[in-house]
Amino acid sequence: MRTKYVAGNWKMNMDKAGAVALASELVEQLKGVDNKFMIAPPFVYLDAVAQVVKGSNIILGAQNIAATENGAHTGECSAAMLKDIGVETVILGHSERRYEFYETDKLINIKVRMALEHGLDVVLCIGELYSHKVAGVTEAVCEMQVKGGLDGLTKEQLAHVTIAYEPIWAIGTGKTPTPEEANSIHKSIRASISNLFGADVAENIKILYGGSMNAKNGKDLLAQSDIDGGLIGGASLKSETFVPICKYTV
Repeated sequence: MRTKYVAGNWKMNMDKAGAVALASELVEQLKGVDNKFMIAPPFVYLDAVAQVVKGSNIILGAQNIAATENGAHTGECSAAMLKDIGVETVILGHSERRYEFYETDKLINIKVRMALEHGLDVVLCIGELYSHKVAGVTEAVCEMQVKGGLDGLTKEQLAHVTIAYEPIWAIGTGKTPTPEEANSIHKSIRASISNLFGADVAENIKILYGGSMNAKNGKDLLAQSDIDGGLIGGASLKSETFVPICKYTV
């Protein structure tokens, strides 16, 4: 049976003091709570937050990695560097990386393989634009992104991959599909993974929902059969809005 997984993507927010304070609150308030929790602070605060979450039940995540090894790559941060400071997982393929920074499925796949080769787990984000939704091609878009992002991986590597379905039109807008609509897309994503890697892999892989999940709608979303957790943006920036979502999973 799949356990729940709630991840907080802090994006480009916080200052150092705020990041440390929030991490400290989460460590205290989630102590002894079952299931899987992760937070992904901005790069510049990862080392400070690593010291706070060390030894807790909260995994330290990063919001991106370089597609290359260490070397002459100005402004980049490698998988090896992230591992060195205690990062355990990395968010890749987020829509803001796809549409603000023009990351393609091919580039995202290179990063996915890079992360896995260095022993990092991956949260691979997929999701459709509103125009895709209107055109009725949501499932086809998600299938294409799953195939592109997971190209060349083995079944064994899939044990270290989580999928996050984020309808782009819902991110930060306060709009969400109904829990039943979201669950239907999760089922189709699981079917795509089954076709690619087999039913056993599909049954065990976690598929999270992202896109304006909050303390009000989180309980109903997380109650759905194929929604295994959440990738939380805005609601992850305060303990009083993030912790309730985490506790819905218990």
